[in-house]
Amino acid sequence: MDKFEIRPGTPGDQEEMARIDLECFPEEPWSVEMFRHDLEDNPFALYILAEDPEAPEGEKIMGYVGVYLIAGEGHITNVAVRPKYRREGLGNVLLRILEQHCRLAEITSMTLEVRPSNDTAIRLYERNGFKTEGRRKKYYENNGEDALIMWKVLDPQK
Repeated sequence: MDKFEIRPGTPGDQEEMARIDLECFPEEPWSVEMFRHDLEDNPFALYILAEDPEAPEGEKIMGYVGVYLIAGEGHITNVAVRPKYRREGLGNVLLRILEQHCRLAEITSMTLEVRPSNDTAIRLYERNGFKTEGRRKKYYENNGEDALIMWKVLDPQK
């Protein structure tokens, strides 16, 4: 990963984002329509994308993070990095930039759900200050797996 650009998600990104979601979460990927709705019609949704400007069309997005900004809280909906760009710190970069956007929007805390079996994601979130605060029983429809609920309170002084 030599260089990349960060930009907000925009209408037109939904097809590539859905392909990445399928690569990252084949058991329950988001559909093109779900991303289209968020990018075009959901005033509470924000997506931050990392893009390789030298990659061919349709393969430019390296990863993305999505959040719903509601009532002073940021509910992270997606964190996805294409497999070929993993273990290079891109997830950390995306989460830090998302946190900056949340602070600017006067968000006081961020939350997300993650599979207890997803050790890599849990470590990423813990490195970024998230703590496990609860569990949603049988959250994931495809196999009935629980979800860990992780939270991070944003210090207004930073």
